[in-house]
Amino acid sequence: MIRAAVLGASGYVGGELLRLCAAHPELRPARLFAESSAGKRVAELHPHLAPAYADTAFERFGDGGFDDVDLVFAALPHGHSQKIACEILRRGIPFVDLGADFRLNDAASYEGWYGHPHQAPDLLGAFVYGIPELNREAIRGAKAVAAAGCYATAAILALKPLADAGLVNSDSIIVDAASGVSGAGREAKEATGFGTVDGSFAAYGLLNHRHTAEMEMALGGRVLFTPHLAPMTRGILATCYGEATGSGEPLEALQSAYANEPFIHVSAASPATKWVAGSNGVQLTARRDERTGRILAISAIDNLGKGAAGQMIQCANLMLGLDEATGLTHIGVYP
Repeated sequence: MIRAAVLGASGYVGGELLRLCAAHPELRPARLFAESSAGKRVAELHPHLAPAYADTAFERFGDGGFDDVDLVFAALPHGHSQKIACEILRRGIPFVDLGADFRLNDAASYEGWYGHPHQAPDLLGAFVYGIPELNREAIRGAKAVAAAGCYATAAILALKPLADAGLVNSDSIIVDAASGVSGAGREAKEATGFGTVDGSFAAYGLLNHRHTAEMEMALGGRVLFTPHLAPMTRGILATCYGEATGSGEPLEALQSAYANEPFIHVSAASPATKWVAGSNGVQLTARRDERTGRILAISAIDNLGKGAAGQMIQCANLMLGLDEATGLTHIGVYP
């Protein structure tokens, strides 16, 4: 059994990691760290997990936190992983980080998007960008993976094959994506409270949302990205546009690129977030619009699944030499 430490175990992503690990035949969450919830039982914050973690309590991270563990998952706010990455890498423990600290490939880009200098720039090269469908072999041989952001995952998977095939101008891309409120974390905030979100639909992060940097890094162009908050708990729908180039059919390009991918389903149907809820699945479609000369690509993922915890486990499976689909499903919960 592979003993895993989970940092940020009390949050929504941490809870989803624990749920998925409970059904994983090889992973056992052995150390559950949550600073503000140390001493509380898992069932107090994640009551749905009570049958699997009845006697387990959260710990406060400290010296010895990585003793006797075989894997580290971190679901922490940006800036925190920079403080612990060196010790994890020094010990040679496989590390899957969901924070933004090591996703970008240079310190200047990180500072430009996140507003402060990177504290461990020499470690940037040690991390592989964590979208298995793009970097499978590199992840398989890695000790450290920076799992991609949720919005970035949805947009990149929809657009990367089209950009690589020369079907869309990478400097003309527009991404409009809507997420459920769980993407903002479980901390109580006015902006994500029921009274604010219910019956409403709002754009935020205009022109400067940080996931833009990941999209541009992966797609090699310029992206105008606008995120939206939808009145739902989980899910992301990304609607992507770009100037059409070449003469190929975008739906066929996606089908060809993802023909053997265990978690990606491409079809002519326009996907919905409920189709992938609770899963690591991705549903994609694409069209060429001859009237406007543009390509349309649409992606649906669960922001807590393929956008976070599911993708982390998919990466960990590869790093540990397991079948990457172990403990995961591409089938959503519906209705």
